[in-house]
Amino acid sequence: MSSQSNTLPASFEPQEVPPAVMANTRPLYWCVRRELWENRAIYVAPLVVAAVALLGFLIATLGRALSTPDLAKRLTVLEEPFTFAMGVLMATTFVVGIFYCLDALYSERRDRSILFWKSLPISDLTIVSSKAIIPFVVLPVLTIIVTLALQWVMLLVASLVVAGSGLSVSAFWANVSIPRMTLMLAYHLFTAHVLWYAPIYTYMLLISGWVRRAAFLWAALPPVAIGVIEKVAFNTRHFSVWMLYRFAGPQNFDFPRAGNMPMHMAPLDLAGFFSTPGLWTGLVLAAIFFVATVRLRRVRGPL
Repeated sequence: MSSQSNTLPASFEPQEVPPAVMANTRPLYWCVRRELWENRAIYVAPLVVAAVALLGFLIATLGRALSTPDLAKRLTVLEEPFTFAMGVLMATTFVVGIFYCLDALYSERRDRSILFWKSLPISDLTIVSSKAIIPFVVLPVLTIIVTLALQWVMLLVASLVVAGSGLSVSAFWANVSIPRMTLMLAYHLFTAHVLWYAPIYTYMLLISGWVRRAAFLWAALPPVAIGVIEKVAFNTRHFSVWMLYRFAGPQNFDFPRAGNMPMHMAPLDLAGFFSTPGLWTGLVLAAIFFVATVRLRRVRGPL
């Protein structure tokens, strides 16, 4: 009789289970989703503004168009609101981005949720990056989607008026040119609202992570104080002019229009934009503010 072996079958031997590897983007992805869940104004505000713009279009524009006997003027009246809707939604994007950045790091210290997030294996770089993604990526993309949906609804309604007036609907669609408008909107958002305004958003994030109260006041106070001190001490306005330049854009790169041409018909000038010295100065400042914000969050506790 053969002796029995004390070794276990291979199926019963302990198996080495490799540790689960979490993709580097997963924490960032869920942090961005958390921002969208906790800050519903990010998408509610553009939707509300779009609804108001559509209501105004239905009441005022169609009323004016139908009451205008001149058919050429009627077409002009119907074409005007498309560019206006783009401008209003872009302004909404900027305002929402500013107030979001001012509250992004301040709110988690105010409600002490920062203690919970610091207990998780999530780096400060990931947290700050997820908050910066909102004004730099989420808001521009959301604005493009909402504007495109709004303009298509406006186009369909206006086309009914054009057809009822006996005018050419195809010519009206060619003049409005929603694909061209969408391209120009994306170009404007990702040049002006992302790259050009980058130091403004990162500055607001830095203030949000630093202040203990009245974030908006503390964000506005240093620029105003610097401008006043410069004017009193040296009788110059260099800083105020630079601030206006940062908000309005360079004179040789007119964001909304090119001469008297409507925005959606203006030529794209990427070479002119990227050759502007103020763009690169602003991006350097944005990088400095961003690094300072990450380091500040490491040492900041609840209020």
